Amino acid sequence: MKARLQPLYFREANARENEERRAQLATLRSCYGEEAELLPELPVGAALPDGVDAVLFPQLIGVLFSHGETLRALTLPIVVLTSEFGTVEMWDWEIVAYLREQLGLTVFSPYSVKMAKVVLRAMSAKRAMRAPMRFVMFQDEPGEGMQANIFKRFYWWEQACTEQIQNAFGVTILYRSWKKLGEMAQSIPDGEAEALWRRRAVPTEGVSERGILRAVKLYIAVKRVLDEIGDVRGVGANCLNESFHVDSTPCLAWNWLYEHDGVIWACEGDTLTLISQYILYTALREPMMMTNIYPFLVGMAALKHEKIDQFPDIKDPDNHALGVHCGYCGFAPQSFCTHWVMRPKALEIVNDEAIVIDCRLQTGPATLAKLHAGMKRLTIIEAEIEDYVQYPGSDCRNGTLLRYRNRSGHRVMEALSSHHAVILVGDVTAPLLQAAKVYGFETEVI
Repeated sequence: MKARLQPLYFREANARENEERRAQLATLRSCYGEEAELLPELPVGAALPDGVDAVLFPQLIGVLFSHGETLRALTLPIVVLTSEFGTVEMWDWEIVAYLREQLGLTVFSPYSVKMAKVVLRAMSAKRAMRAPMRFVMFQDEPGEGMQANIFKRFYWWEQACTEQIQNAFGVTILYRSWKKLGEMAQSIPDGEAEALWRRRAVPTEGVSERGILRAVKLYIAVKRVLDEIGDVRGVGANCLNESFHVDSTPCLAWNWLYEHDGVIWACEGDTLTLISQYILYTALREPMMMTNIYPFLVGMAALKHEKIDQFPDIKDPDNHALGVHCGYCGFAPQSFCTHWVMRPKALEIVNDEAIVIDCRLQTGPATLAKLHAGMKRLTIIEAEIEDYVQYPGSDCRNGTLLRYRNRSGHRVMEALSSHHAVILVGDVTAPLLQAAKVYGFETEVI
């Protein structure tokens, strides 16, 4: 799906201005053909068609100031792309300020093609979620199981959370039995799994043949369910707390579903992380990872859970955190990572033949971002992936060493809305703010 933009023009434009505007529209169609559909242009004041995401001004001229009341009535956001390079022309900053400050309109004035594409992709994803789009979560009794004392505290299990997500974004969240999925996977013949593995084999170290086949069968079972439902763009499972229902873990399935089917994932049945990742990735298209965040300031509460004696001995520990999930850094698809290998399970609470992914994102600038439970606020934490640290035999066999870029450790502790975090590669605060503006989120940058 593409963003649907309605180009507008001023009837007062002279012949030269009309010619320049039409040339600009041709430029924009060429530049943003994959992200946007530009409808036939209309004059300012004309009735707008249904199903439009934003108004587009490919050209701004001084007569705009005499159309203030007409423009004030616009209920759609405005995108200004007036330069021959597909961005805002700097001579238009005064008009943009007038539209924002005096008319109270929402105006996007991208100063790079990359930023414009973020805005357009966010607009199309926002509308797509209100089409027949579905997320599927596999679980049975999510609060019960291997670590019920922990899992019963999570808001994402609540019906109220499901309803908030659906009401805020329009996407439908469907629940299917994790136990029945496991039974379906076990019924798949070895030969079918072996044939698929031969075509799609991924790097492994130490995983038994039986462990590989179980992971492959789980993918086949998940794919069958998703294909039967149709229009599924996000998936997850209560894979840890209800691990006794299934003889593997879905890490390979999540990898293949993203790489081959374009489906976004979330671990542990976390619908809040799933909607966050879907919104972030569809707009930015940057590598990302879901993980647990353990700020050094948490101290023993984090160390005990990961079965390690101490955090890395570094300077400025208050402004550092570890990213660890299921024994390693967290889950990300192969194409996002500089290192990716499938290993035998690390956690005690999953089946002995279960698998896990040991992977690493690129070191350097990174950004943590997460939507809060109210679906109205996005927290952005500017960080660096400094290194990777290993604690053999623990539940942190390879963890991500994160440093808060703005020495903001104590502020982070006040702002975190969950132990689950989404790490995005790169310094992406500016495009994140643009995407948040499309959705109308409040933002906090730390």
